[in-house]
Amino acid sequence: MTTQTAPLRLRDDPDFRRYWLARVLSFTGSMVTAVALPVLVYRLSGSTFLTALTTALEAAPYLLTGLFAGALSDRWNRRRVMVSADLVNAVLIGSIPVAHLLGVLTVAQVLVVGFAVQSVYTFFDGANFGALPVLVGRARVAQANSVVWTASSLIELFVPALAGLALAVLNPASLLALDALSFVASAIAVRGIVRAMSERREGQLPLRPRVIFADIAEGVRFLVRHPGVRTMTIVGSLQSFAGGGFVALMVVWCDRILHVGTSGVRFGLVWGAWGIGGLIAAVGLPRLLKRMPPAAITLYALPMSAVLGIVTALMPGWWLAALALLVWGSAYVLVIVNSISYRQQVTPEQLLGRVNTAGRMLSWGVGWTLGSITGGLLGNQYGIRTAMVVMGAFGFVAVAVAWTSPLRRIAAAHNPEHDPLHA
Repeated sequence: MTTQTAPLRLRDDPDFRRYWLARVLSFTGSMVTAVALPVLVYRLSGSTFLTALTTALEAAPYLLTGLFAGALSDRWNRRRVMVSADLVNAVLIGSIPVAHLLGVLTVAQVLVVGFAVQSVYTFFDGANFGALPVLVGRARVAQANSVVWTASSLIELFVPALAGLALAVLNPASLLALDALSFVASAIAVRGIVRAMSERREGQLPLRPRVIFADIAEGVRFLVRHPGVRTMTIVGSLQSFAGGGFVALMVVWCDRILHVGTSGVRFGLVWGAWGIGGLIAAVGLPRLLKRMPPAAITLYALPMSAVLGIVTALMPGWWLAALALLVWGSAYVLVIVNSISYRQQVTPEQLLGRVNTAGRMLSWGVGWTLGSITGGLLGNQYGIRTAMVVMGAFGFVAVAVAWTSPLRRIAAAHNPEHDPLHA
């Protein structure tokens, strides 16, 4: 293990730059897939429910593999896990453009590949959650997450618009080749990181099913017993339920309600508006953390997110909908990035993968998956706009839980002198 220390500034850290590049490359490809995959299913099937199911499959694998991925990534070499996951996913997602080229592509293959890619990604995610605090140090976790999310938000701003233009002339299956290439590029960048992303493991028991389940239980116990982590996970799950149901209907919403179709500039701008909001959240979080504790940020961002979810669904035109999505995205993403950074700061290093994937399983896997399926069913039964309003309104459940939880006490008791961000 190398003992090389990290430079004071993130921008002067070559290993963090490699990590950042890997995340940017991977997210660029994934953003193309996020737009192209539901469009592909919609064009192949014409089904509202199957299109919504595509969104559900982004998170559903966490229900099956998330806890195991977290436990194993805390045992294994995190760099090796991330590189391997990237390469496997390059092959999986690359099978779709190949099948399209051969004229044998089916909806079933698209859905299966979508599920498989996200299943493998849970291992990357588990290793990534633990790698970043070790790579940059806990005091810089929020800053590092802000830098990564800022870049991701810029990508989310421009890539959907470009993907929308590309879909006017290219089959969505062909665009997925970009995601396959991005996975390969990400693997190369992660492989180039010199500094360790795992601390030395001493005295670990041999890998057995009983041991893995014990490791999982240890991570879950920490999540459940830590009032801040527990509450942020619960409200994150509730917000993800609302957001998953909304996003699952966005392709059909753009086509049938906003009348911008499933390609072109207007379609891309609606999708990209969320990215501007995410950019605002990512840039603003480190500044907000200098003025208020993480618990307070969650308490105040959640009501904004809940209100804006309903307002967005009620917008009569595409440009008003895009504007509402921009503002909603800032509140929604602020809750997410704040929660992730908080978990990474307060969780012991040897539990980072387990605790963060458990939290992600509950907030992303359970919340997003159930929300996506519910949104699809409601959209089929009651119409797209009605379903989106109902899903947006569910955000108020998260508000009620947060404001009656220990977060109020944690925010009131916060002492900046003992905050790692101010160390």
